[in-house]
Amino acid sequence: MASITERISSIVSSTGRSAVLAQHDNDVVIVAAVRSALTKGKKGGFKDTRPEEILSGILRAVYTKVGLDPALIEDISVGNVLPPGGGASAARMAALHAGIPIGVPIATVNRQCSSGLTAVSQIAAQITSGSIDIGIGAGVESMTFGYGPRAQPDGFSEAVLSTQEAEDCLIPMGITSENVSSDFGITRKVQDEFSAKSFQKAAAAQKAGKFKDEIVPLKVKWVDPKTEQEREIVVDADDGVRDGVTAESLGKLRPAFKADGSTHAGSASQVSDGAAAVLLARRSVAKRLGLPIVGKFVASAVVGVPPRIMGVGPAYAIPKILEKTGLKKEEVDFYEINEAFASQAVYSINKIGLPYEKVNINGGAIAIGHPLGCTGARQIATGLNIAKQTGGKIFVTSMCIGSGMGMAAVFVSEQ
Repeated sequence: MASITERISSIVSSTGRSAVLAQHDNDVVIVAAVRSALTKGKKGGFKDTRPEEILSGILRAVYTKVGLDPALIEDISVGNVLPPGGGASAARMAALHAGIPIGVPIATVNRQCSSGLTAVSQIAAQITSGSIDIGIGAGVESMTFGYGPRAQPDGFSEAVLSTQEAEDCLIPMGITSENVSSDFGITRKVQDEFSAKSFQKAAAAQKAGKFKDEIVPLKVKWVDPKTEQEREIVVDADDGVRDGVTAESLGKLRPAFKADGSTHAGSASQVSDGAAAVLLARRSVAKRLGLPIVGKFVASAVVGVPPRIMGVGPAYAIPKILEKTGLKKEEVDFYEINEAFASQAVYSINKIGLPYEKVNINGGAIAIGHPLGCTGARQIATGLNIAKQTGGKIFVTSMCIGSGMGMAAVFVSEQ
């Protein structure tokens, strides 16, 4: 006799899109999703702002946007990568500063580039299990304050390092991009064309005001590097987006990681600062409290891939989540795939066989930025915003993960 899991899987796979779109009282729904602007590390709008201050502003914004009593929040999970100790104390401080009561617990999670999505998934899992009814999944990173030299191999066990794939986990990510490029024939020309398109889409979206609804303006103190004068500014726009970028202009940039390489500053995600938060609830509770429902968390999946080509993670995570939810790739209206590097994004899109026009509609991390712990949550805010603009319903977010993994999740817009 088939197990319960097998029977449920059979039911889901037989209905696909209709099952994903169906609404039930125990669904995990999204009440609000917001983000800060993403700014250039060490020189952008948040260069003098600690990550806990950025996170505080976003946490306050996500519950006040819908008029939720913060005492009803039962747990918070925050993705954060770079700080020692996982930034646990800073996250707790941010929540208290944001007006969230002392009785509301918080935890941080580090699954590298998927930390924000992992945080959202953990809150969704708690709601699904019945442990909580309302929670926040968030992500934050200040690469200005947290980015340093990577660990050297002599800091690890020689026995562990004798396993080649364990040692491969220490390969700098830029070199993994070069490995993907050489292993799979992703030429410099193809990468530059993809990267230029990302900049062009983001610049057009920014000019048209398409990011405004997902960005919370934050007032912060900023030190002018020329005059060293401190002043207050409002950060309300991504400052890494550049207009007028072409494949030809990118073709003039020097390779960043190998003298004869193909990855450079214009075809890699930007070092950025920023935060994002997603407010989740059980559908029946959201309805009882009169909270708006803007979307639904469906499911997530994580996979492992060879560390030396860690960027290919989305190519395997996306098919896994599609199989898990019974969706065909054509039934997904659009995809948000993090552009850690052009090489891995191009490979993943081609490997799955996705139309480029359905991927990163308003540009990706090459143009906008990639604050490590923030991105997984940022993509959800961006995805819901794109769904509202285009009328799309089902979207998938995905990213590669350092040390050789990939993660993907399915969401439904209900706006």
